[in-house]
Amino acid sequence: MIIVAAMLGLAYWELIVCEGAHLGKHFVVWLYDLTASHYERIKGFDPDWERRSLGEPLSSSVGGLRGARLLDVGAGTGRATRALHNVIRNETSIVNAEPSWKMLSLGRRHPATAGSTWVQAWADPLPFADSSFDIVVSLEVLEFTPDPRATLAEFARVLRPGAWLLVTNRIGSNAPWIFRRTFRRDAFGGVLESAGFGEVEVFPWQVEYDLAWARKPLSYPSSTREAEYANPTFQEGRAS
Repeated sequence: MIIVAAMLGLAYWELIVCEGAHLGKHFVVWLYDLTASHYERIKGFDPDWERRSLGEPLSSSVGGLRGARLLDVGAGTGRATRALHNVIRNETSIVNAEPSWKMLSLGRRHPATAGSTWVQAWADPLPFADSSFDIVVSLEVLEFTPDPRATLAEFARVLRPGAWLLVTNRIGSNAPWIFRRTFRRDAFGGVLESAGFGEVEVFPWQVEYDLAWARKPLSYPSSTREAEYANPTFQEGRAS
């Protein structure tokens, strides 16, 4: 009985508390494929709150840029795109990168995501050239990547110098149990700085998450691959 109880406790810890984070990214995506049809009911998104807390700040961050490019990493069913619906006024193009094909399929069919591009892709590596985007958004994703610090560096790579990152860090009571995937609230700013970001601001956001804005410096070291983005195209494909 003790062994059975221990096994049940371990399964609950990994599958419910950690959402499969320690079992690899393919397992996490499998869980999201399994629960995709219930995802929005589980999350209980409030469209008005999403518009105020996400859509309006994101719109302000790119409002002065003509033809701005926004990337939502781990887009789910199009959370950022839907928050921006009827909010953003310029010619911003949005790319939704999501590894779960069922989440991607649901998001693509939502009326508010019409006109955005969907790519089935992992957060690391991202299938985009250096300096491809004017803002990268990644919400409730970082703790499910194999190496969050490497993922942040990948976000920095695809941002143009001077562009912004909007990212969450899990801080709720379960966060410490997701080993090596989350950061203390007082440490997350330093983690972002070590990934190459500046002008970091971290805000309380939800019970389980903080929200951070961070900027890629204008002097960020460039790569020869930046030239590849002279005429970018995005193709929908499968994650490998």
